[in-house]
Amino acid sequence: MNSISPSVDTGDLLSTATRLRDAAYGDVVTYSPKVFIPLTKLCRDVCHYCTFAHPPVAGERAYISAEEVLETARAGAAAGCTEALFTLGDKPELRYRVARDELASLGHDTTISYLGEMAELVLAETGLLPHLNPGVMTAEDIALLRPVSASMGLMLEGTSPSLLARGGPHFGSPDKDPERRLETIRLAGEARVPFTTGILIGIGESREDRLSALGDIRDLHARYGHIQEIIIQNFRAKPGTKMASAPEPDIDELRWTIAAARGIFGAEMSIQAPPNLSGEEFGALIDAGINDWGGVSPVTPDHVNPEAPWPEVVRLREGTAAKGKVLAARLPVYPRYIFDNGWLDDAVRPAVLRAMDGDGFARDDAWAPGVADKLPVAPAVTGGDGRRLRHTIDRAVAGERLDESLIASLLTARGEACGEVVSAADAVRQAVSGDVVTYVVNRNINYTNVCGYRCGFCAFSKGRLSANLRGAPYDLALDEISRRAAEAWERGATEVCLQGGIHPDYTGDTYLSIVRAVKAVASGMHIHAFSPLEVSQGAATLGMSVADYLVSLKEAGLGSLPG
Repeated sequence: MNSISPSVDTGDLLSTATRLRDAAYGDVVTYSPKVFIPLTKLCRDVCHYCTFAHPPVAGERAYISAEEVLETARAGAAAGCTEALFTLGDKPELRYRVARDELASLGHDTTISYLGEMAELVLAETGLLPHLNPGVMTAEDIALLRPVSASMGLMLEGTSPSLLARGGPHFGSPDKDPERRLETIRLAGEARVPFTTGILIGIGESREDRLSALGDIRDLHARYGHIQEIIIQNFRAKPGTKMASAPEPDIDELRWTIAAARGIFGAEMSIQAPPNLSGEEFGALIDAGINDWGGVSPVTPDHVNPEAPWPEVVRLREGTAAKGKVLAARLPVYPRYIFDNGWLDDAVRPAVLRAMDGDGFARDDAWAPGVADKLPVAPAVTGGDGRRLRHTIDRAVAGERLDESLIASLLTARGEACGEVVSAADAVRQAVSGDVVTYVVNRNINYTNVCGYRCGFCAFSKGRLSANLRGAPYDLALDEISRRAAEAWERGATEVCLQGGIHPDYTGDTYLSIVRAVKAVASGMHIHAFSPLEVSQGAATLGMSVADYLVSLKEAGLGSLPG
């Protein structure tokens, strides 16, 4: 949908929005379990709807201390959070002497510099992933913060000139100039920072203004590809502010704007709306095309909207399930920016990888293959529509060949759909094997750890630069391979598994010799051996096709190949 009229019918807009959303996200609606860290509530701006920022108060610190930051972050980590959201006033040192003096006592000239130190501290000490909202930034600010954050954000809020005019909500707030905010968003794109932005509705703008602001964001995203999510946030009137009596947008206006954003940005963009700002009606936002609830904290309040507490995750899950969706926790950086190299700084990438599951969402637990801990108990997850996968499951059980997209749908199933996949798999196991579970007495023989490849995930292969990390390279002689195979046979093994690195000096004859050496000392031993790379290397060095070389390996005694 390239253009949307302000008068477009809401029903048509919602129908298109949900269809687009479902095409990209299926049954999954995400949220980010977070802690909210308000580094400072001083701000040089004076937005007429804000209760977060306030002038200095005698006897109160301008900035929270490192100890307070860590106390909040550790509480979040203990509660299962993965995001540390740093929100703060914009450049208070440019307005308040107390901010400048306190920054100097902390060893900093700017709020941005202190933020960088605190984000680095949280990342190192707790593993929480910082998402930073420091306001308008320069290229130098972004470069300083990129190595200590998983993502950053800045709400565009609106682009209408009336918002900055006398009597408007942003009058007297220089950092709310839309040109300055758009420039920050642009600079984040140049720096390849996964970025969150959006608009605030109901502060005096028109539908045309909203569509124009969203169009400006879309243009920057088309150029840089860095906008990971769009927030559509509804204005809430707060006592004690200049806009305390201003009318709030109703749920229909919010849903219209969400659906318009989905139409403008298409299926793939993450569209978010805060659930706590819609009260008991938050589930209706799913019908408008959102796929994300934003950050929700089990530990800290919403310091920007303290009058609207976040719903408990249990209630959020139930409300999501009532709309046929399954709730999934995500990280503050979206999967596509994790899997696409270049978006994360090398200093923060390891923490992101530790926190993510195979789909790029947040891990449900710390279990890993090979760990002796008890298997985690899978929670009873509701939501989603398992019937959608039933046809695919039935085809798989019947032995039909599935295409890649259908296989992916089985592997990424969550909620009730995941339960359908698991139940079907268990039924197949029962039909094929009954109650029998087998194992093999096996010995692994790795004949060399020298490898000409440099796979980024591998902790096995050795080269000239890895000796200090992984030990010295080795290349077992045939006599040693034979000895280990004979020893295994004597101890009751019935199988050896043979694999190694792709040694640059090996030929097809090397692999044939290894198989024959094992069979010579243990003729009854099953040989499970050789990766596809080893097979292709062996075939190429002998000038044979892979098919012909496999025949040669089988004739020498190879019993099976690893997957």
